[in-house]
Amino acid sequence: MSGNYSIMVGTTGAGLFQSADSGESWRRIGSPFSGESQVRALAVDPQSPNVVYAGSNDGIYRSEDSGQNWAKLDSPMDGLKIWSIAINPSDSATVFAGTSPPFLFRSKNGGQTWEKLSAEIAQECAIGSPRVTAMVVDPVDEDTVYAGVEIDGVYRSRDGGDTWAHVDKGITNPDIHGMAVSLGEHKTLLVSTPNEIFASQDEGETFQSLAVTKSFAMPYCRWVAVKIDDSQVLFAANGDSAIGNTGTIQRSTDGGRSWETQQLPVEPNSPIWNFATHPADPELIFANSIYGELYRSADGGDSWEKLKKEFTEVRALAWTPN
Repeated sequence: MSGNYSIMVGTTGAGLFQSADSGESWRRIGSPFSGESQVRALAVDPQSPNVVYAGSNDGIYRSEDSGQNWAKLDSPMDGLKIWSIAINPSDSATVFAGTSPPFLFRSKNGGQTWEKLSAEIAQECAIGSPRVTAMVVDPVDEDTVYAGVEIDGVYRSRDGGDTWAHVDKGITNPDIHGMAVSLGEHKTLLVSTPNEIFASQDEGETFQSLAVTKSFAMPYCRWVAVKIDDSQVLFAANGDSAIGNTGTIQRSTDGGRSWETQQLPVEPNSPIWNFATHPADPELIFANSIYGELYRSADGGDSWEKLKKEFTEVRALAWTPN
């Protein structure tokens, strides 16, 4: 996959950037994005990797050429901040989006039309308006969909998004940052909160603590990810605080029982925010710091390099084969 993929970076205030040559050169995407778009969500179609969705503060967008050109989609999300997008891996015409204020939306035709879903999410919290920071479709049961809300816990649908239930028994902090599903011997839903990672092996009925971040090199956790071809390999994005001065990447090779701090080529300038993976190359993993640094591993997290290009505040990251 070396040299033959595109990278997309969503920023808050400078819009969307794309590299079509594996990070060697970059361009800022102009129209139809506004000049100061806040792009907080990116999702690559698992069946058609040239199709990418981007969620911003002024609507949802779709690209059919790996992020080079974009079209704004008509949707009821105009005027909302889109924080998360999830695509059904079994039927990629079905797309979910989560916003702030906290609402859930679904399209069954690749973004042509959208409907607002009936999840009763709290409309106020300690940070003001909650936000749907993470959504994931169960990769082996397309009717099961999860939404993580900062700050209102985890919601689950058993019928493809028609109805939703609040399911976070065992989660001690409803400030949900990230979610992922691990398909190991036991299918596991992973949920990250500021200071703890939780796991559920009964599809969200109950959660147990998998890792307490006070045992990590840094105490604040943002995102959690699973290596695509090895369910035992997990990654956690960490930092010294929510808007901190440095960050780390933690990796587990035993399903979360133990964790090691990854050696990065430089000290990050802020907390690590999230990760980008793709089944076309499970060894190729990207990570970003919240203040614009990109890190790349071509060997499944054994080693990392920092990309030369730096950005403003980065909230979304994705890569896809060309």
